[in-house]
Amino acid sequence: MSQTTKIEDHMLGIPHARAIGMTLLSHDDTGTLVRVPYAPHLVGDPDTGVVHGGVLTALLDNTCGVAVRPPGVIESSGPISIATLDLRIDYMRPAEPHRDILAHAVCYQRTHHIAFVRGVAYHDTPENPIATCVAAFMLGTRNEPRADESGAAS
Repeated sequence: MSQTTKIEDHMLGIPHARAIGMTLLSHDDTGTLVRVPYAPHLVGDPDTGVVHGGVLTALLDNTCGVAVRPPGVIESSGPISIATLDLRIDYMRPAEPHRDILAHAVCYQRTHHIAFVRGVAYHDTPENPIATCVAAFMLGTRNEPRADESGAAS
C-alpha cells in the first residue's frame, strides 16, 4: 500500500472529512492537494448556494494536517499523532456556488515537536484564493493509550 493510499484511508476515517467528500489528489515535495466537490448538503446559504465556511475550515485543517507528514516517508511503527495547535484562516471571498474547492498546503518548517504550515483554498488558481491559512501542529508520540483500563491517567 502506498503512502498516499494510507494517508487517504486515514483522512477518510475522519467522519467530517468523509461527510464533505474530501479526496486526496496529491502529496509530494510540492505540498498536499485536496478537493471537496460541491454538494447541496454543504451549502450554508440556500439563497446564494454558497458553501458553509465550516467546510473551508475543515478542508484547510485536514489539508494542512496531511502536509505535515513528509512525502515518501511511511511510519513503519504506526501513525504519529498530529494535533492542530493553531489555525488562522483569512476568508478573502465566498466560494462560488456549484464549484469544487481545492486546498493546497505546504509544511515550511518542522521541528521535533511542532510543524508549521501555509495553505490556500481556491477554485481555479491559488493566486485567486477563497481563503488562506497558517497553522501549527503538535507532533506527538506514536498513538498509544494514555490511560489504564480503569480510565485513570497513566
